[in-house]
Amino acid sequence: MEASSRLRIANRSIGEWISTLPTVVILLITIFLASGEIIHSQLLKFGESNWDEYFLLRATQNAPTCERERDLEAELARTIAEREASASDDPLAALLGSEIDEDAIRRSLERSQQVCLDRWERYERVESRITPGVVAYRTVETSVAMAVTELGGYKRLLLCLLLLICAATATMTRHHIGLRPIRTRRDHYVSVSVQLIANLMLMSSAIVYRQRELAAIADGIQVNHFYLHIFWIVGFALLALINVSQLLRPPADRMDPGGSWGKAVLTIPLYSFMCLSAGTQFMFSGYYHGMSVYLGMMMELSTLFLNLGLYIWIGMMLKQTRMAQLVFNVFRPWHMSPELLCFVVLLVTALPTAYTGASGIFVIAAGAVIYSELMRAGARPQMALATTAMSGSMGVLLRPCLLVVIIAALNNAVTTAELFSSGLKVFFLTLTLFFLFSQFARQEPARVAPFREALPKSIRLLVPLIPYVIILMLVVLFFRYALDRGLDEFSAPIILPVVMLAILFYEYVLLGKDKRAANAREVEAEGHVRPKGFEHALRTATSDTTVHIGALLMLMALSVSVGGIVERGGLMEAIPTDFSSIWFAMAMITAVLVLTGMFMDPMGAVLLVNAIIAPIAVSAGIDPLHFWIVALVSFELGYVTPPVALNHLLTRQVVGDDEVERAKLSTGSFWSRYEKFLLPISVLFTALLIISFLPLAFDGMHDWLFQKLDVRQVIPLD
Repeated sequence: MEASSRLRIANRSIGEWISTLPTVVILLITIFLASGEIIHSQLLKFGESNWDEYFLLRATQNAPTCERERDLEAELARTIAEREASASDDPLAALLGSEIDEDAIRRSLERSQQVCLDRWERYERVESRITPGVVAYRTVETSVAMAVTELGGYKRLLLCLLLLICAATATMTRHHIGLRPIRTRRDHYVSVSVQLIANLMLMSSAIVYRQRELAAIADGIQVNHFYLHIFWIVGFALLALINVSQLLRPPADRMDPGGSWGKAVLTIPLYSFMCLSAGTQFMFSGYYHGMSVYLGMMMELSTLFLNLGLYIWIGMMLKQTRMAQLVFNVFRPWHMSPELLCFVVLLVTALPTAYTGASGIFVIAAGAVIYSELMRAGARPQMALATTAMSGSMGVLLRPCLLVVIIAALNNAVTTAELFSSGLKVFFLTLTLFFLFSQFARQEPARVAPFREALPKSIRLLVPLIPYVIILMLVVLFFRYALDRGLDEFSAPIILPVVMLAILFYEYVLLGKDKRAANAREVEAEGHVRPKGFEHALRTATSDTTVHIGALLMLMALSVSVGGIVERGGLMEAIPTDFSSIWFAMAMITAVLVLTGMFMDPMGAVLLVNAIIAPIAVSAGIDPLHFWIVALVSFELGYVTPPVALNHLLTRQVVGDDEVERAKLSTGSFWSRYEKFLLPISVLFTALLIISFLPLAFDGMHDWLFQKLDVRQVIPLD
């Protein structure tokens, strides 16, 4: 990777040509496919409004083959002669009758002639109206239709390529998600060696799966998407070759000598642990191609996982803007106490968390800014880390979070409207609990600046945010009125990338030179590097996107395989299916959900839970909407709970390992030493207990919290 970064073509590194460029192309194709049908529909509507009978004008017309000028009398005589000759040769003609109806034949010939004339008239009418403008327009319209139709059948291939390209980039840059970063030579060899074994297992699984499907084809069984096998085999072989290269040429200048075996094991990427666990179990059961089968199941949800890639891109573009910094500037005049500021931060960041699709993405995008601003306000390091990690969880129940969309896509018993309606109430409950817990643990009196002093300053600091609001409104209005598509959970992956591209263009092109220079100095004062221009900012955002897509999608892909092991191994069968009490059923199911969320990525866990646990909950008498809200909060509790605690791992990644190590305390109360874990766990665990059990005790609370709605939406899976 170092050599590729030094070698440049057209002022771009080799890594950018082979990873960043393909990634942005795939993401743009995904946006086009997601909006292509809408665009084509609008093109048809525009064509029909400008040219009558455009549906006829858009098709290539072939001239009729019939003759317009026909001698009907000659044809009539010929037809009568043919029928008379046929009757004379038929021995049964005398018996059945041989009289020929000349008038009927004439009427038939006249009708045929009229149909022919109508065809010619329509053909000439259409041809006379096909102007150069119509030809140009229908060329564009039919090209869009053909592109949408052709590319739409290759979404699985797009997801496969996106996963493999980004996974290769994450492998080369050592950015796969692990419990601790690689620091020593021993860390390097242990981590890379296990990755090599995992990637070889994945390659072997793909080879065996291809052989099985070849045998099925030979037996006459139809196999869909067979061509994907070669991409999986080559892709995992590439990952293994990268590992071999890293073992042969370790970056000795960036690693400390020594190291312990225990810490080295913690540097192994989580996806490798999952791969070894799932692959070993599959091999012992003789199901050698099991991991590839479950990768195929992931491909069935190609649209949703491609949308996840778009959400990551949105988050990385957000990271290149000053929006987060400008929002924090608005709150500075209030001089709030750290605990109160943490509360406000979670309130404000909930919406962007929802609009970036999944918990970890927003932490990656804005975690560094959140942590630094909280520290500047005087927050305890442990509390600042807790709030940064929780900032990626608070908006998961809010519209238009992708995780909720996946649940509604998999389960017909609930809708996104119902989940988001209940989720909004649970969000405010969780936020209130955070306020209470943070106030109980505060180490100084609560404070806020006088209203008359802080409000005018905050209003003035809102002015720089006005252009961003205008850009957002203009893009949303364009989609609403030009493409007839409003901003919701289904259109957000299409619209928000356009919004962020427009904001980047504003900051790096439209903003005045002096203002851009002032922004650059302000950003550099914060210890960050300001991109040199729009193209550089977009390239940096896409490069970061590539790494994070690779890390997250590999983790999700292997989570699905782990779910397969749980499903096939019968571990979930240990859960009773016949409960004597709904209270006991809820307690048992909640415990299982929390454990699932602690060890599996939520998006992979949803697939497992939907197949196994959800039916058990429904049969026990738990309302499906109640169950899925409990599941979502359980997953988020798992996101902040060791041993994995993914949000804390991502917080460490953006804040810096050294900063996290400095935040550790060796003295003080148990709470103060482990506040970064205890605060979010306490808040989410209390919220989970409340929403799990109180609705069972009070019917009125259940009906209010889990209100059924009549709105039904169909969500495409691929």
